[in-house]
Amino acid sequence: MQHPPFTALAAVYDAIMLDVEYDHWADFILTYARDQHLDARRALDLACGTGGMTRQLQQAGLAVVGLDGSAEMLAVARERLPWVRFEQGDLRTFELGETFDLLTCVFDSLNNLLTLADLGAAFARMHAHLRPGGLLACDLNTRLGVRELWEGDAIEGVAQSATGEEVHYHWSHHYDAGEELGIVQAFCRVMAAGGDVQEFVETHRERGYDPGEVAALLREAGFDRWDIVEYPDYAEPDSQTPRIWVFAWRGDA
Repeated sequence: MQHPPFTALAAVYDAIMLDVEYDHWADFILTYARDQHLDARRALDLACGTGGMTRQLQQAGLAVVGLDGSAEMLAVARERLPWVRFEQGDLRTFELGETFDLLTCVFDSLNNLLTLADLGAAFARMHAHLRPGGLLACDLNTRLGVRELWEGDAIEGVAQSATGEEVHYHWSHHYDAGEELGIVQAFCRVMAAGGDVQEFVETHRERGYDPGEVAALLREAGFDRWDIVEYPDYAEPDSQTPRIWVFAWRGDA
């Protein structure tokens, strides 16, 4: 019943995450880019999962490539968006041999990197895949956000999959202070119309990163300037901010 992260979950991910505001996040990113006079035509959506953000960028008129580490999530993305190119790769080591105007990495994906060295390696690969003058847009849970992920430390509900299955989910969270990690046990029971029942658990771990840590790693990776803000008003974060958004620029050649 125990599965690696983002494997069994792929089949029911879109049903459970139906209310995720990818459209608002895309507008938030593209509004910032336009206000900064970025002419974004080609985008790379990192940790794209099943393609929620990828689709929003493509619908906004960008030519998009998606990249993710999970073959199972990518299989869903390719079925959902067959006209989009998807690549499998690790955020810390990927190499596509091309550059983009805009890179995105959303929905806490970078928090799955559990050390400063791993996050720094990911930022370095992102910098290498931006054209001069290009923009990275990403979000991260802060240390506070990972400690206090959900009120009551659990979420649960029932969702309907695209193929008619009833998905019962109960996800519980606890914080390991010694390891400084948030740990989510994601339990799902999938009930088919014919009565078949499947159950699985995935364990997901996240580390929180505060603005000062992120800024130091961006500088080390070679980014020239950046804004670290809150959603949705681009306000400056403070000690009570649970999630930050990062807009980081590669300098002009």
